[in-house]
Amino acid sequence: MGKIAFVFSGQGAQYSGMGKTLYEKGGSAEKLYNEAEEIRPGTMNQSFAGTDEELKLTVNTQPCLYLVDLCAALSLNDNGIYADGVAGFSLGEIAALAYAGAYSHSDGFKIVTSRGKFMSDASVGYEAGMAAVLKLDATTVTELAEGFENLYAVNYNCPGQTVVSGTKEAVDAFVEKAKEAGGRAVPLAVSGAFHSPFMSEASDKFSAELGSYNITKPELPVYANLTAKPYGDDVIDTLAKQMKSPVKWQETIENMIADGYTDFIEVGAGKTLSGLIKKISKEVNVYSVEDAASLEQTVQAVKNNA
Repeated sequence: MGKIAFVFSGQGAQYSGMGKTLYEKGGSAEKLYNEAEEIRPGTMNQSFAGTDEELKLTVNTQPCLYLVDLCAALSLNDNGIYADGVAGFSLGEIAALAYAGAYSHSDGFKIVTSRGKFMSDASVGYEAGMAAVLKLDATTVTELAEGFENLYAVNYNCPGQTVVSGTKEAVDAFVEKAKEAGGRAVPLAVSGAFHSPFMSEASDKFSAELGSYNITKPELPVYANLTAKPYGDDVIDTLAKQMKSPVKWQETIENMIADGYTDFIEVGAGKTLSGLIKKISKEVNVYSVEDAASLEQTVQAVKNNA
């Protein structure tokens, strides 16, 4: 076995009940949820019993997903499995940095709560959305998007999947254009035009907010969405720019594989990242942990392959 990577889930993967069985197992997950509940009362109820509409709201999605992401990773640690390096998709990068020691777990929760508010506020006053475009290459999607006002190609996920972001009107029109070009566009469960210039004001506010925390260079390699390379000393600048910039996920995974990572464990809600990684490379092992059952399965599988 080569190096182990933990990859932290992003927005859109949320669902009611996420994290509940990890919390019930006790240990690090229980401790983190209890700390978060003191900071933001009601978060556990949103995570464990919230409606789909409630969890779709960015101000709720981000703190709830941060907890299940980080709790899944810490639960692996509780079972003797540790990451050699990490990456996170969009808000998952906040949890990845916390896991890697750039700031405390509780500060990470405060940071992601502020991030969700800034991004939500930036979405007020217009209808916005995002859509994943399938069956078209990234170059084609980018060129098609350039033909629309208020629309941007933003997330380069894997071969044959690129995400666009913009106003709802522009996204709806683009969906038809993509269909004409032989592709298929699937709307995402988000409430804003994330990773686009629509988030510029939110990015500036977030940068100022980050300055109030004790943030240091991560103790583990954390591959940044912005650069597809490990973070350096400029954590605040890189993290703030991420919000308004494309996510280079395919390039990130390709760079991690080139750096010797052979086993990828998705931590957090759903299996979206697992699916993307399998499309990027057939040569690596991919696992996921989102609840008590998948934790047990993955711990056993990784230890068997060690």
